[in-house]
Amino acid sequence: MGSAQVEKLVSVDEISRHRTLDDLWLVVDEIVYDLSKFARSHPGGPGILVKYAGRDATAAYSEVHSPSLIKTELPASSRIGVLDRATVTQEWAKPPPRAKGPPKKTVGKPPLASLINARDFEVAAEASFSPKAWAFVSSAATDCLTKERNSSAYNDIILRPRVLRDVRNVDISTTILGHRVTAPIFCAPTSMGRIFHPEGERELGRGCQRMGIPQCVSTSCSYPLSEVMDAVEEEHKVASGGESSVIPVFFQLYVDKDRGKSERLLEMVRKRGVKAVFLTIDAPVIGKREADERVRSDESLTAPMSGAQAKNDKKGGALGRLMGNFIDASLTWEDISWLRKHTPGLPVVLKGVQTAMDAVRALEVGVDAIYITNHGGRSLDTAPATILVLLELQKCCPQIFDKMEVYVDGGITRGTDIFKALCLGARAVGIGRGMLFALNYGKQGIEHFMNILTDELVTTMQMCGVTSLDQVHPGLLHTGAVDHLIPGGEGHPYAKWRPKSRGSKL
Repeated sequence: MGSAQVEKLVSVDEISRHRTLDDLWLVVDEIVYDLSKFARSHPGGPGILVKYAGRDATAAYSEVHSPSLIKTELPASSRIGVLDRATVTQEWAKPPPRAKGPPKKTVGKPPLASLINARDFEVAAEASFSPKAWAFVSSAATDCLTKERNSSAYNDIILRPRVLRDVRNVDISTTILGHRVTAPIFCAPTSMGRIFHPEGERELGRGCQRMGIPQCVSTSCSYPLSEVMDAVEEEHKVASGGESSVIPVFFQLYVDKDRGKSERLLEMVRKRGVKAVFLTIDAPVIGKREADERVRSDESLTAPMSGAQAKNDKKGGALGRLMGNFIDASLTWEDISWLRKHTPGLPVVLKGVQTAMDAVRALEVGVDAIYITNHGGRSLDTAPATILVLLELQKCCPQIFDKMEVYVDGGITRGTDIFKALCLGARAVGIGRGMLFALNYGKQGIEHFMNILTDELVTTMQMCGVTSLDQVHPGLLHTGAVDHLIPGGEGHPYAKWRPKSRGSKL
């Protein structure tokens, strides 16, 4: 179709004649598509397409797909023309009737201005997210012990305030991988943002740009990276007038079993100006998240960069397990060189370090930073709380902190938590669930949530006699309540047993 050619206007009357599985037209964003050949193979099943056959499906489509998907995945021959808006009637514009069943429970969100701490955002999310969205974001592996300990471990570390210091002016700015940011916080990579907000990770990016903090975009993002970057760059122009550089965007990589797919994805990551690649290493397989398994998935959900499709099976409907089958469980330390080859000039961060031994190995293979995380307790239950891993690094390999940047996430809900992590050597903290709770209110919610945390961090610093991040140190903390939980090396302190080889005749 030539750029100068005027597309055919299609009337509502004509569209309405094509309402069967074998003769199926529908409208998305005022474009009329013929899906007759595609309907039976639709990954989400033909039912949803038949439901909107002969109708405008824009709202239903936008709930689960990125705007570009239908334009790029369907052949040009599927495009019939443009909706003739002059023929639209009130009756045609109505959504199709809902299936009979109990009325959907709706709970109004409290006003954004009424939320005064991070926990308030979580309570609002639980009350207003869909059952599946809440199950997905709140779930963790098996008994959720690591998720709980990520948070509770911070409570056992005591602050040691210093007084009679001039703390009128406090600066919480820092650098992450050489990029100046307004606070030692970044948006941790999260998946399927569209189930929390129609604009998903695009809106997360807008909020991060407003607050001057980095966003790390996941391979399982609900938008293509290009659409997230477009939103970020547009927001930056509005927020700054183009007078400063865009706050960095990082990319989190799950390596695909088909390495070629990952290589093509990394090529696109470089072209779009991403500033670092965070390689996830703590999820060679997906943990058992029972709350998420119990709620059926919408099988029309897709992750455009990984190509994963939501589904349900006899085990349940967990989005992570069912959409994570593409992840390569054979990844080893030797593959870091492969990643370097396909990310020339970009820093590489290992996301998922949970022991001092692996931190030292990361230093030896020459990565630029490590990210202490246990996937928010979503991978392996009873893995150590992340703040305790920071203590393990301080005890067993303190040289790490002088030679590479260290980030941490998990259980961070207060400014005091951030301060404690910084005192133990973290350059910055990642926040995942909290950002999704704030996304409930769009970019204004991200801004409000971040202002709460940074205000609390500033107050904590002032109370401890600190005015900039180069003044924090472990001496501002008392860790006696958790010191007995910190390993002193790779081996067990007294259990020396080893299993006999499989060839033993005993």
